[in-house]
Amino acid sequence: MTGQLQRTPLFEAYAKYGGKTIDFGGWELPVQFSSIKEEHEAVRTKAGLFDVSHMGEILVTGSGSLEFLQRLVTNDVSKIQDGQAQYTAMCYEDGGTVDDLLIYKISDGHYLLVVNASNIEKDFEWMQKAVSGDVKLDNQSDQYGLLALQGPLAQSVLQRLTDEDLSEIKAFRFKTDVKVSSHSVIVSRTGYTGEDGFEIYASPEAIVALWDEILSEGQADGVVPCGLGARDTLRFEACLALYGQELSKDITPLEAGINFVVKLKKESDFIGKAALAEQKENGVPRKLVGIEMIDKGIPRHGYAVYANGEKIGEVTTGTQSPSLKKNIGLALVATEFAELGLELEIEIRNKRLKAKTVETPFYKRSK
Repeated sequence: MTGQLQRTPLFEAYAKYGGKTIDFGGWELPVQFSSIKEEHEAVRTKAGLFDVSHMGEILVTGSGSLEFLQRLVTNDVSKIQDGQAQYTAMCYEDGGTVDDLLIYKISDGHYLLVVNASNIEKDFEWMQKAVSGDVKLDNQSDQYGLLALQGPLAQSVLQRLTDEDLSEIKAFRFKTDVKVSSHSVIVSRTGYTGEDGFEIYASPEAIVALWDEILSEGQADGVVPCGLGARDTLRFEACLALYGQELSKDITPLEAGINFVVKLKKESDFIGKAALAEQKENGVPRKLVGIEMIDKGIPRHGYAVYANGEKIGEVTTGTQSPSLKKNIGLALVATEFAELGLELEIEIRNKRLKAKTVETPFYKRSK
């Protein structure tokens, strides 16, 4: 590893738990601790703990904050109440995606934006260009560590470390100044795995202590440390978009199928609105579809997709699904080939192998 890779506050703890690190967008992060399949299974059936401290946190304050955010993102920020989080996207004028992100409303004129690690600097510059009026931006990414405790046992394990009634924190809600062990943290009922769970924001020092404390508390319940590998297979089965694959500067939120974050009827104009309105009216040229292999082979990111001998798109993500035990993928294809049950071909190692379009998400947890 080069000395130039960035590290989270938990880097020293990885080795203790057997973490194997890789270069992930300029960060030295654990791809796995035990095995991707074991960690995936733990999150689906018990719970797993992820270090996601590489994510970016940008504070937006000032009386003009709401107006600024309404111009900046596709969702309707005026609908968020104090203590609520909202998933949204930022777009370029042509509708391509700058990033997908979470907005936490702490109070009027006080928002915390959580952005993808590889986009922190780009996002911050983009936001600065859009600022007008009484708005202050503060990139606080180095002041936060972030853990994600995910899985059906997440609440019962975390509850033993806090007096706060976690059942009161509903999906996409959060509480500030929660004491977990002896640490003051933000607890948010959000995640990126398709399971119930929490994300815990705290100071870098507190995150290091909490990592050990949560794993120790949950050990008897089967809670394990998890790496990027399982995080990717889990989010993929639940069909949660990954920036750089399902979303990019060349892929709009409508093409990626996250239409629910695009509010064309909100009162404020937002960057990219005209382009997205045109796509909505005329129909998107491409659509994200689920694919399942008929022939033996695993569809991988970037593999070409064919129909009737013509290239019609590319795989954005694909793997052997640990939950379904099938070779499946997501592919961005020309819209006329997006109907269910259609037979397509995926080019894998210079061979065109049969696949079919299937329903998504591939995995949905039972409530």
